[in-house]
Amino acid sequence: MNTLLLILVGLFAYSAVGLFLSNRGLLPAAVKIQGPLTTIQTKRGREFIDWAASPTRFWRAWTNIGLGTALVMMTGMFVFLFAQGIAILRDPPPASAANQPQNFLVIPGVNDFLPLSVAPEIIAGLLIGLVVHEGGHGILCRVEDINIESMGVLLLTFIPLGAFVEPDEESERTATRGGRTRMFAAGVTNNFAITIVAFALLFGPIIGSIAVAPGIPVQGAYGGSPAAEAGIEQGDRITAVDDTVVMNESALDRELRTNSAQTLSVEINSGSSAANIESQTLTVERSLIIAGSVSGNPAGLNIDSEPIAVESVNGETVHTRRELFDAIGQTREASITTESGVVEIPIGAYLTQVMDDGPLATSGAPTTPGVIVTAIDDTRIRSSAELSTALDSTAPGDQVSVELYSQGTFERYTVELGENPQDDSGFLGVNIFPGTSGLVLTDFGTQSYPAGTYLELLGGEGGPGAMSPTGSVANSALGTVYVSLVLPLASTVLGIPNFPGFTDAVMNYYQLTGALSGLGTGVFIIANLTFWTAWINLQLGIFNCIPGYPLDGGRILRTSVEAVVSRLPIQHTHQTVRTITTSIGVVMLMSLLVLVFGPTLLGG
Repeated sequence: MNTLLLILVGLFAYSAVGLFLSNRGLLPAAVKIQGPLTTIQTKRGREFIDWAASPTRFWRAWTNIGLGTALVMMTGMFVFLFAQGIAILRDPPPASAANQPQNFLVIPGVNDFLPLSVAPEIIAGLLIGLVVHEGGHGILCRVEDINIESMGVLLLTFIPLGAFVEPDEESERTATRGGRTRMFAAGVTNNFAITIVAFALLFGPIIGSIAVAPGIPVQGAYGGSPAAEAGIEQGDRITAVDDTVVMNESALDRELRTNSAQTLSVEINSGSSAANIESQTLTVERSLIIAGSVSGNPAGLNIDSEPIAVESVNGETVHTRRELFDAIGQTREASITTESGVVEIPIGAYLTQVMDDGPLATSGAPTTPGVIVTAIDDTRIRSSAELSTALDSTAPGDQVSVELYSQGTFERYTVELGENPQDDSGFLGVNIFPGTSGLVLTDFGTQSYPAGTYLELLGGEGGPGAMSPTGSVANSALGTVYVSLVLPLASTVLGIPNFPGFTDAVMNYYQLTGALSGLGTGVFIIANLTFWTAWINLQLGIFNCIPGYPLDGGRILRTSVEAVVSRLPIQHTHQTVRTITTSIGVVMLMSLLVLVFGPTLLGG
């Protein structure tokens, strides 16, 4: 509510100042302020539009195709917004980052999902979108012999919202209904075309020239962890541990599990861009800590920020995870002494969810959160990694004996494994919390950045260890487009950090290859530009297809309703058209207001 209040106060203050300046004639003639909206008009550029409109048959055919797309999108937007509005009013969702009002604005730094680091690319994409959108309106005006009164830009205070072409009212009235409809559809048609071109370039030669650099990209280090104490931080890339090359996170985990040394020599590459990458060796003094936890874990621990040190397990002093598992051995329960006290807990892989229709649930096993897998057949399971390894050796249709801890007891269930959507191994139908018994136990403390996963989702080669959280969704062209659209909101949709683009902060995680590698870091700039241009143009096109005035969808709705009503045997056709279009427009406006402000005001 604080952010919303600040936005409303700012809009009111701008409106008051604008009204003061307008009343005293202090604004230039080309500038008009109405409330928080500002328009800047010009008559320049009309000669260029006349020239561009000369292939009239091409432009009519082009916009006829776009009109069909726009009508489909208009129907979809009406159904989506109306259904979302009803759903929010019936059952308001809790307020979250994804549904905060400021996050509906395409403004870097204001929108939590659009970082300032890619503001130039976002602004460039927005300008491209506005130019092709309004340029399309202008060209079709001349194609349909509609004169252009003026052109300009529309701003919300100082923030560009769009551009506009103002047709001459008299010549617009005399134009054919089909001509006016094509003119209204031209903007979104061009936005969708730019989206297709930008995505084609991104998914083709651009992503094909980017590869994941060897090593483990570091997203960050847990506060107080051995890695953090040694100086390993975001932007670093771990390439070797005690002279053993580590190419991915699995190799690092394997080295840490098998290496019993308490002091490690860790080689890292660091730097904010390809031009200043340097290699250095750091010394890491290992100590076992609990760096994270899931709510409801059997130890009853809640790790907010600072980790908790582990002193001993079953009376044995431990410094590493190898010593931890040696101390646990084959026992099902263990006594863990931490700096916060002693806890007795079952040891295994903690399940955050058992899918109702999954193989484990259909075997009769409990489905409440907090179930812990302690064995698969005769294989003892002490962590999420051991559970994943055990399942990797199975196949769909295999029958396995699964031992579970739930509600204070250990029970075995016979489970017929299903098909894993990620690979050919068996599928248990569960979500697993990383670590042991709902606790993230580490003697190192880094968090990896999913560089390979992002590249794979964008159609590139993710390399070893890359995993697509969307399964087979991204295996088609439309699926890849969908994934690209949600990558800036990946933390809320895909469960991985939000993707800002190939910024300086993550450039160390990638290397150049292929035909465009000669452009150097320019490849990353082009990748960001095409990604955000496609993303913004698709948003502009979809938004303008909302069937409500003054958007293009509202104008197309009016001409379309006029065409239908004119063929009906009724009187007062003008009033009928106005009633229908106004009613739909009001429904869309109310649905938008509920979508933007409903979760904040109603959800709490």
